[in-house]
Amino acid sequence: MGKLVEAIERVLSEGAWQKLLTSVDRKRLPPLYSNENNPDPTVWVKFFYPRGSGTWLATEFDGKDTFFGYVMGLGDDELGYFSLSELAGAGCERDQYWKPIKLSDAKRKERRMQGRGD
Repeated sequence: MGKLVEAIERVLSEGAWQKLLTSVDRKRLPPLYSNENNPDPTVWVKFFYPRGSGTWLATEFDGKDTFFGYVMGLGDDELGYFSLSELAGAGCERDQYWKPIKLSDAKRKERRMQGRGD
């Protein structure tokens, strides 16, 4: 029975990776450092923690595991790096209905959704 549970968990985990970042997302996310001089880059993908308040707004991706973007709801909101493997391991989800918007607009939208105003 233990091996069956392990196999099911592995399949679910692998499926979660595919759902967390689609091939379309991978293609449209610009490479790391490409927005260094852009004060208001586009947020292409939004990730969230369904059992808590964490939100990750991805603006760049290295094509493998590392994102750059804006992290909200985990203490101080800030720009920084985060990884696909950590998001998947923590049980995060991708907002399937997210439409790319500028970071300034995304921050306002997310703050309103969290009841924090502008």
